[in-house]
Amino acid sequence: MPDKQLLHLVFGGELKDVTALEFRDLSKVEFVGAFPNYAEAHRAWKAKAQSTVDNALMRYVIVHAHKLLEPHEDDDHGH
Repeated sequence: MPDKQLLHLVFGGELKDVTALEFRDLSKVEFVGAFPNYAEAHRAWKAKAQSTVDNALMRYVIVHAHKLLEPHEDDDHGH
């Protein structure tokens, strides 16, 4: 039986300031993708983060959407 899908979202953009996670322009936030597990989301996040390393204001994040959709589920998936 395959592992249960644990939805993770990856997105990012330019911040107003490096001290907080507040995007400069929400209309320019890039949606990288939706992934069925943390490992795939992490690979996508890492690729995007590394491609923008020269811009200190760029941030990409992983959102554990499965925790928002099913908050009652146990957190036993190891991250």
